[in-house]
Amino acid sequence: MSMRKKLLVLGVDGMDPSLANRFLDEGCMPNLKTFIQAGSSSVGLKLMGGVPTITPPMWTSLATGANPSTHGITDFWGQSKTDMAGFEFNITSARCHAEQMWNVTAEAGMKTLVWHWPGSSWPPSSDSDNLHVVDGVQPSSVGYGDCLIDDDKMIYADPANETVVYDPKMVDTSGAGCVLSDVPEDDTPTQNENINLILSHEEGDLSADKLPYDKVYSPLRMPKGWELTLPDNALELTCLLYGGAIRRPALVLADDSGKYHRVEIYRTKHDAAPMAVLEKDRFYTDVLDEVVIEGKSIKTNRHMKLMDLDEETGKCRIYFGGAMDIGKDDLWHPRYLKTKINENVGPVPATSMVDASEEGLVNTVLLPTFEHYVDWQAKALEYLIEAEQYDVVFSHLHNVDTFGHLFWYFAKPREGLGNDATLYQNAMKKAYIDTDRYLGHFLPLLEDDWTILLVSDHGLLTPPEDTIPLLGDGFGCNIRVLEDLGYTVLKKDAEGNELREIDYSKTRAVANRGNHIYLNIKGREPQGIVDPAEKYELERQIIDDLYSYRQDGKRVVSLAVRNKEAAIFGLNGDESGDIIYWLEEGFNRLHGDSLPTFEGMYMTSVSPIFAAAGVGVKKNFVTTRVIRTIDVTPTIATILGLRMPAECEGAPAYQILNV
Repeated sequence: MSMRKKLLVLGVDGMDPSLANRFLDEGCMPNLKTFIQAGSSSVGLKLMGGVPTITPPMWTSLATGANPSTHGITDFWGQSKTDMAGFEFNITSARCHAEQMWNVTAEAGMKTLVWHWPGSSWPPSSDSDNLHVVDGVQPSSVGYGDCLIDDDKMIYADPANETVVYDPKMVDTSGAGCVLSDVPEDDTPTQNENINLILSHEEGDLSADKLPYDKVYSPLRMPKGWELTLPDNALELTCLLYGGAIRRPALVLADDSGKYHRVEIYRTKHDAAPMAVLEKDRFYTDVLDEVVIEGKSIKTNRHMKLMDLDEETGKCRIYFGGAMDIGKDDLWHPRYLKTKINENVGPVPATSMVDASEEGLVNTVLLPTFEHYVDWQAKALEYLIEAEQYDVVFSHLHNVDTFGHLFWYFAKPREGLGNDATLYQNAMKKAYIDTDRYLGHFLPLLEDDWTILLVSDHGLLTPPEDTIPLLGDGFGCNIRVLEDLGYTVLKKDAEGNELREIDYSKTRAVANRGNHIYLNIKGREPQGIVDPAEKYELERQIIDDLYSYRQDGKRVVSLAVRNKEAAIFGLNGDESGDIIYWLEEGFNRLHGDSLPTFEGMYMTSVSPIFAAAGVGVKKNFVTTRVIRTIDVTPTIATILGLRMPAECEGAPAYQILNV
């Protein structure tokens, strides 16, 4: 046995133990089955999640062993200090008040990698040379927030098009669905402050399943100005890329029988060879390009697919995935790690966020994109573990959660929508199959005396019912329910039309950031109207009204408590609201607005997953102990024989250990 202790945390965002067990029973996750038999787990693979069961707070709790009230990350966004309805960028170590376990391992002399952990990992919070950190400022995929320099787009080439038209997607500033594409340029927690008044379901987290993409409409005509010798039946089109600023010419070419069968993409009409040759029924990954933007030459990679091609007319539709800046290494510490990955594994691939409501894009674009990314990340981690000889690795993968945001709403038949629910259910299943393959990459480490922990921050995003209240959205200020109850008031124009602005002279409370309600207290809030002496009674009144509020005749709030009472749940303190609430089962929006014991349709739950195997862990063992999110860090510390982080509140899961 090796004398050097080595430990790998495989974090899979949104991985639901209930669904995992279903797919285990169906034989779809053989590697997970092997892993469970090789080690220990809790009953049903369940980890008792903290609150709110949402990405940044829970990944921070997994890293620190502390509750949100202690580490300070109490929701996806942080509360603005200047506007009750505002929120601030929250996925930063600058806002974390608790010590992370990776600082303990690094300072104990263990070489440690923190890979894309979206909870208080960036910027690095230790000066130790043993600590390496890659990204972690957003949950989607490595580099999505800072390296993505061009969005997904679809090119439509048609002889009927008279001019080239660029139709950019509508800008979504809500930060919906855990997708961040505009992260702060520095480490200060006040960056990226927003106000998002949520007046409809399309303005918050549920908008993530219908994210728009750029569309380009190009004429399809006889080629002109090419230096190549082209066949008489060749046709040309124009691809507008990089926000419409850069043109890439393309040719539609026919086979010997005169049937159009492929598209060639060129950088210029002077090039002797194309940058990509696209044929139908193939998904092309990591097509390389080089562009000059604001005088700077940037090398990029992106995915492409020829979606449709009419053999007779050449009319076609081409998908261009988002373009990633291959060389940008701002969020890699040390920076040389990205160079090594580029040279030995390949550039970071973009993940696609096209409109999931278009059923034809599910199997042709979305699934292949993420399958490629999952395999790339597995190979990148395998390479770094070997090349850098890490002792401890904390890693995060975001495929399951992304699929949940994109697909799960459509996985239930919706009246008037006409959606193929089975298509989306199978897409979710594919996420778990990909994750099982990902896990399989690391099982050989068990033979090399590693300990591996499989964890998640929360379970799957349970499919919401047909009607849900406009309450509990973590990505803005929830207006409607508190407006109905008379606590939040919007301004109106001279004609009595509603304005998108809160009238604080009449507003006594707002529901901001998911589980939090803030009272408009005099002397505390900039435009406060509530006498501090009336605070306790107003809290009682609001809680009573929340319990009385009905939709379709049913109560929608399962639990509401004062800030001081939320200490029981680890969600009190200055970073939480005056009132904390959770939605009733069946009325949840996604996952963070409900209690972590939530169970939903299609064998889903909000519970995170937990299993462990390797050195220090019992084999083929199931414990009846309730293991909590905050217990993961002290369990890691015990396995490694190290002290626990300073603010750790959890306890080691001794029942599964043989150390």
